[in-house]
Amino acid sequence: MSASIESVLQEHRSFVPPAEFVKHANISGMAAYEALCKEAERDFEGFWARLAREHVSWRKPFTKILDESNAPFFKWFHDGELNASYNCLDRHLATQPDKIAVIFEADDGQVTKVSYKALYHQVCRFANALKARGIRLGDRVLIYMPMSVQAIVAMQACARIGATHSVVFGGFSAKSVQERIVDAGAVTVITADGQMRGGREIPLKPAIDEALGLGGCEGIRNVIVYKRTGSAITMQAGRDHWWDDVTRGQADTCEPTWVNAEHPLFILYTSGSTGKPKGVQHSTGGYLLQTILTMKWTFDYKPADIFWCTADVGWVTGHSYIAYGPLAVGATEVVFEGVPTFPNAGRFWKLIQDHKVTVFYTAPTAIRSLIKAGGDLPKDYDLSSLRILGTVGEPINPETWIWYHQTVGQGRCPIVDTWWQTETGGHMITPLPGVHALKPGSCQAPLPGVIVDIVDEIGHPVELGKGGILVIKRPWPSMIRTIWGDPERFKKSYFPAEFQGKYYLAGDGANRDLNGNYTIMGRIDDVLNVSGHRLGTMEIESALVANVELVAEAAVVGRPDDLTGEAVVAFVVTKGPRPTGDEARRVANVLRDWVAKEIGSIAKPKEIRFGDNLPKTRSGKIMRRLLRALAKGEAITQDVSTLENPAILEQLKNPT
Repeated sequence: MSASIESVLQEHRSFVPPAEFVKHANISGMAAYEALCKEAERDFEGFWARLAREHVSWRKPFTKILDESNAPFFKWFHDGELNASYNCLDRHLATQPDKIAVIFEADDGQVTKVSYKALYHQVCRFANALKARGIRLGDRVLIYMPMSVQAIVAMQACARIGATHSVVFGGFSAKSVQERIVDAGAVTVITADGQMRGGREIPLKPAIDEALGLGGCEGIRNVIVYKRTGSAITMQAGRDHWWDDVTRGQADTCEPTWVNAEHPLFILYTSGSTGKPKGVQHSTGGYLLQTILTMKWTFDYKPADIFWCTADVGWVTGHSYIAYGPLAVGATEVVFEGVPTFPNAGRFWKLIQDHKVTVFYTAPTAIRSLIKAGGDLPKDYDLSSLRILGTVGEPINPETWIWYHQTVGQGRCPIVDTWWQTETGGHMITPLPGVHALKPGSCQAPLPGVIVDIVDEIGHPVELGKGGILVIKRPWPSMIRTIWGDPERFKKSYFPAEFQGKYYLAGDGANRDLNGNYTIMGRIDDVLNVSGHRLGTMEIESALVANVELVAEAAVVGRPDDLTGEAVVAFVVTKGPRPTGDEARRVANVLRDWVAKEIGSIAKPKEIRFGDNLPKTRSGKIMRRLLRALAKGEAITQDVSTLENPAILEQLKNPT
């Protein structure tokens, strides 16, 4: 029997949802949650079929539910036909055409409101423009856009005509764009002249020009450019077209292209353990179902809600909880172009106040940066409209959770700490706001119909209280269908031979406490083996950040060590000025002793390095692979063009 991952950080606080909230919740109380879980246990396929019929609009109803004959290439509802854009727009026109679909706030504070009817007409005009440029069912379209109404229009227009979109985050380099164009076999690029972030322009069209000049992009027939900043750019005759020019004169209605439920809605590239990005391919029917259900279950969607997900459309969170999920349930959502600290660190709180946001969904990285920028600032704003808070993208450490709950949610808003991935399409494990007593730092419980377990390295379940490898034991509707163009890599990555290809390998370590609550402990490859003890990096990070007087943010990696096998290396951002010299050594010793007290001496960092920040992408994601290279003393040879702050690497080179 292989060793399990030790879970050494204990959390005993619990927050019961208010009785009035439970009373009105879409899933109200534990009995209602357990009834759904039992329905799924009793008739797994029937459970999903009922939900698909109730929540999704079908052009041709499905008669087949789950096809496992070619596992792990599962199919759901695969003889049904539908259209994602129809589900997000057309079906609301009869009931709420004038309801605001999108409240867009630009970087400079200008606000634009778009109704469902107006959004429908914009999507139809752009869909007709795409068809006029020769884009057809099954063609791949690469989207490289700023946060904007137009980004949503571009995605919805592709879905409307059955083209498969691949959105690339606007912070990625030209080389990254070129690799994705080539891998997807894209025929068209939709972009903008530039984007505004924090008061400065970041050019986009020049990156597309560079990407198309790198070779292998000869299949690109059209580049459509939205004029956002008005900066001078180069337009290549015959290939490049302004958005306004191609849409001028187009009809404002467009019959949806009805597609099979398994039709690829989008390809979204995510990093893998190798240098080559993986093109995660999602279906239409199953994916749409999961985004709808999680809007209603996790976010307890009500028609009066103002929903705000702060993600970029370049990531899966922006797909599921900006471009598709909120529109499919007919919600009003906020879309924000800028950054949380411009023109000051109160920007997020002002948006919530101004637009009366009721459901706020953001990343722990953003929350920690806002604590550092002004932990008392939320008290200066009226946040009384909020009723639910959510986190996404990484585990949230308990002390940050407590600040979020008390300072932003004023102790009355349930926090949904959602665990899911690009590959899962939607939430998989999360507390439900009207069901679970909340445990800080824990994603707690799988959604009804999601069958998960924690196993050791050979697939045997581990006992409660022990950590191990998180797996999903049954297929689910919104799951990844394949890696685009590489089915063997799909099988090897997610259904490995050591589990006999039966379980989906999430790639995360997890623990389930004696009450059955799940807590994510970090990536499997972020598990450290220190003197025979296997420790999740997330737990050491949580312990460091729990020192609320000293630490604003921390990231932990391992490096080889002759004595202990691996040594713990911590990169720390302090709340005050970055310590140097003797002061740095003193603070490092204080933090080592703190970790020893919180977890145990075995987890004490051998090295602590202080920085003004951590190396992050422009979306705020910490680039841990760079930290691992720094910890090992290796030269940085990886592409750092997506870093918000490349100069930080030099600062973090040397240990204290």
